[in-house]
Amino acid sequence: MPQQRLLVILGPTAVGKTALSLELAAELGGEIISADSMQVYRGMDIGTAKPSQAERAKIIHHMLDVVEPNEPYNVADYVNQAEQVLLGLKDQGIVPILSGGTGLYIDALLKGFLFPDASADEEIRARLEAQAAIDPRSLYERLQEIDPPSAKKLHPNDLRRIIRALEVYERTGEAISSLQRKVQESERPYRALYIGLCRNREELYARVDRRVDIMLQEGLIEEVDRLLKAYPDQPTALQALGYKEIAYYLQNQMTLPEAVELLKRDTRRYAKRQMSWFKRNKDIHWFNSSEMPHEVIKEQIHSLWEVFSREPS
Repeated sequence: MPQQRLLVILGPTAVGKTALSLELAAELGGEIISADSMQVYRGMDIGTAKPSQAERAKIIHHMLDVVEPNEPYNVADYVNQAEQVLLGLKDQGIVPILSGGTGLYIDALLKGFLFPDASADEEIRARLEAQAAIDPRSLYERLQEIDPPSAKKLHPNDLRRIIRALEVYERTGEAISSLQRKVQESERPYRALYIGLCRNREELYARVDRRVDIMLQEGLIEEVDRLLKAYPDQPTALQALGYKEIAYYLQNQMTLPEAVELLKRDTRRYAKRQMSWFKRNKDIHWFNSSEMPHEVIKEQIHSLWEVFSREPS
């Protein structure tokens, strides 16, 4: 069966992915699938730089606002939902444009760096965490028995991953290393043209700082305050970049200038980590927006897509 073709627009935060994706979607007759681990949460709009309502009115977007901030959600949930979106677009003959900066989500969807049935089991996890509090070494020893390859990769103190591996074994009856190997050996039904956007570091960092300033002007403090009141237990989603820093200010743990500077610093560091992740993918066609005019970049992407579309699957 022919593989479904996708255009992937990726890169670090604040590099300009949204604007480029919107233009390409309009020109190619496509729809955008967000690949952002935080934009899935409802009510987290400003801090995640979610496309505006006006932008969404022009181009259909998917994988935005799919869960509440206090609901459990992981990469496996994202893959399952995004696969259904892709199937629908395939049936309609619409070009899918996967756009975002969460490399794990992109790789899991397109390359299968996952295993089946990976959603969390809260009961099993709670029991394992309770055991970890009493006798953490016993968990690692158990992993050595059931899944030596995984145990060899993990440090005995890496309890989070050890618990995850044991949880998967209890749910599926199979070692996580075996499940991962099976998935990686199976062919995914997608064929992607990867486009990477980058900028010179000084310019990217200046754009990051400017984006934070704009978020504050647009009401980031009010958004975080509203979410903290709605979810006082501060679920994992509210520990995200842009939310935890402002929460520090609202909870009188630091001044506003301190919180803003921390947010800018952490966002710059996040952009650096994103680039490190993406550089591992040798299939990405990189375009430096600091050195190439926007229209030239678009023209070259159109040429690449035209050739890519004609290639046999």
